[in-house]
Amino acid sequence: MQAAAMDPAEEPPSMLWGLDPIFSAFARLYVRDILQMTESTQVPGIYFYNMHPIYKVDVLGTVVYKRERDDFFCYGVDDSTGVINCLCWKNDLLKEREDPSKTAGKQSDGAQGGFNPVAELKKLKEAQQKRCRLEIGELLRVRGSVKTSRQQREIMASTYYRVDDPVMAEQIAWMMEAPQLYRQCYDKPLQLQTNASSDSAVSSLSKAINIIKDFLKQKSVTRFRPYDVLDLLQPLISRQPQTADQEPVAGSSGCQQLRQLLKEALQVLQDEGVVYRRVKSQDEVYLVTAEDKDLLMAVKDIIREDSKREKYAEKGCHVLHILSAVRQRSSLNVSKAALELVLRSLECNSDIISTMENHYIAF
Repeated sequence: MQAAAMDPAEEPPSMLWGLDPIFSAFARLYVRDILQMTESTQVPGIYFYNMHPIYKVDVLGTVVYKRERDDFFCYGVDDSTGVINCLCWKNDLLKEREDPSKTAGKQSDGAQGGFNPVAELKKLKEAQQKRCRLEIGELLRVRGSVKTSRQQREIMASTYYRVDDPVMAEQIAWMMEAPQLYRQCYDKPLQLQTNASSDSAVSSLSKAINIIKDFLKQKSVTRFRPYDVLDLLQPLISRQPQTADQEPVAGSSGCQQLRQLLKEALQVLQDEGVVYRRVKSQDEVYLVTAEDKDLLMAVKDIIREDSKREKYAEKGCHVLHILSAVRQRSSLNVSKAALELVLRSLECNSDIISTMENHYIAF
């Protein structure tokens, strides 16, 4: 494949890459996304996924082809989204070739003396060799850096081993964890603010969002109106730093800033699906998604009923189908983000299970 390069204007400065915790971790990306990542124009060997700088990955998949050379194995690893080459260097154990006459002598010595440490060490080495030497159809876990060689994206393994998974427990755990990592980390674009005034505004907004979230959690709030949380944000306005050409915040100006801050915070909470308005009217009533028992029951009933239909019996109900049904049954104002939060809650409680990405059936 031809490695795509990022536009230098869109690429974050390399001196800021360390601010992203994903940069220093082994990213558990799907093979499809590893193959499609764009390469940095500043530093070759660094790739970007959603503006996150990435150079090392962690992959679990099935070996679909293998090639062996004197110094390395080349495995093709398939995680069901794509196939990528993994270059796995042999260690000294895999390169060793013993003389058959010496091996026979050691075995005879062991037979005479009972326990033979040399023979036991040999067995241990053979077990290590077997774990690193895989056949087609076996499960392989690879950690290493991403490289592009001869227009082919591949992984230069720093650690690799065969995974014994007779009941598919490791694969199921991996498939459960990967979507959560995508939602919480990889699919959230990296945002680095360099302007001081922007930092102040973003800081105030993030603090306001956290204050409201803490209030909803501590009080177990199911519904509220804006004036219920307005006073909680007052300290954020009074503490805002003033420049030389600004007057102190007071009177109507302070009230306007407070209301604007509350409006922006509530909008972010709606975009995240934390809260929603069942009916849009002059009386602004916000419902807390995780505490709305009616919404949870409606989603659960929809999935249970539609899973019995032949059309959804095998793959399950797609999230967009569920969203359409919820809007017809419960409220037109339920967002996809709110629905996904409800689905995660139901899945954690084992009320539903995901058969594949964005598809659910009743448990």
